[in-house]
Amino acid sequence: MSATSNKGYVATISEQAQFADMTSVRRHRPDYLVVLFMGLLMLLGLIVMYAIGPQRANVLNNAYGSNYGDTYFFVKQSISLLLALLTFIVMAFVPYTSITKHAGKMLWIALGACALLAVSGWLHLGIAQQSLGATRWFNLGAFGSLQPAEMLKFAILVFTAGFLGGKARQGKLNDIHETLIPLAVITAIAMLFIVVIQKDLGTGASLVGIIMSMLLVGGINKRNGGLILAAIVVIGAILIVSAPHRVDRIMTYLRGDNTSTSDDSSYQVEHAKLAIGSGGLFGVGIGNSVQATGYLPEAINDSVFAIMGETFGFVGLMTILALFVSLMIRLLKIMDHLVDIRLKLLTAGVFGWFGSHVILNVASMVGIFPLTGITLPLLSFGGTSMLFITAALGIIFQLSRYTVHSSKLKEGSYENLSSRRGIGRSRYAGRSGSTRN
Repeated sequence: MSATSNKGYVATISEQAQFADMTSVRRHRPDYLVVLFMGLLMLLGLIVMYAIGPQRANVLNNAYGSNYGDTYFFVKQSISLLLALLTFIVMAFVPYTSITKHAGKMLWIALGACALLAVSGWLHLGIAQQSLGATRWFNLGAFGSLQPAEMLKFAILVFTAGFLGGKARQGKLNDIHETLIPLAVITAIAMLFIVVIQKDLGTGASLVGIIMSMLLVGGINKRNGGLILAAIVVIGAILIVSAPHRVDRIMTYLRGDNTSTSDDSSYQVEHAKLAIGSGGLFGVGIGNSVQATGYLPEAINDSVFAIMGETFGFVGLMTILALFVSLMIRLLKIMDHLVDIRLKLLTAGVFGWFGSHVILNVASMVGIFPLTGITLPLLSFGGTSMLFITAALGIIFQLSRYTVHSSKLKEGSYENLSSRRGIGRSRYAGRSGSTRN
């Protein structure tokens, strides 16, 4: 793609296609492969939770005197999965315009939730759940917990897509005063809550991934893009050196294999490597994980990829990664065949959200990146993360009903919504006439 001199949006399609809206596209069959890949990943996560849930319950019962049953984590994950599927269905069928028009309200609610959590934590109220020195969740009693940072990511995704899309349509995406400074202010406020107050650098990194994906697709120029990257590096360095545990993780990463499992700062990553290595080619089998018995921290959350490596082996991990890559390719395919720049940016943001989680989690487990606490989408234990990522995927599934054929993108002509004849196959089939999605 080549950049334009006076417009923020980068594309190879015609001007008419760039700034069209969805009313010019006929509704058709959605991309069901999004559902297939998402469902397979969720099913794999549920299988692993069934296998290691009893071990996790036993570890917690021995360590904290709790009374978790063998099926506690499996049942709780099953409930989270059902709620996530319900959310996906709702987002897939509620008109996307009804969601995007309330983006500002969603952002204020999410920021308010983060502020309420911060105040509750400072006052040591029971509603603020504290874990490992961080306050990131609301304690909802029998209803579990809620992580407002995930709500904030979803709100920023929808709001920023509309904001940047509107500026791109006006040719002002690279305007520093009207676009980049307001975006920087919103991002800074979000990072204050997520990284500084909630001490969650991993979630902050995924938020950056969402926004940067939108800017790249929107057409940020090289100068502004370079300045933004430089600012991210500087601010990231400041956030790291301001927290001793982050400095320890960086130093552990720099030492590489010159560490041992007796070193507290390298304990988790070393045991993650042991788990993956122990899996061999085909794994030790479901229910036979050793690291899940208490050796590997966060076995059902951040470290679930390593547990899957031990359980399913190299072949299993490659299959899981193939599912992730396939789902992200579908997101790019849908994005490439949408005609509304605002919805292109929304899809790009979901790709950045999903991709940043996968890359950061997997890379930290195998020692490519420094260790950071971030979930593996659709696989890690936890309802809030799954709830909002499936909500985002539900919107994308709905948008896949409004994609157009490549030839139509080049011509800048689309079917009208009033013409309902022949609603069936996806409109971005290849020139050969294939109906595959």
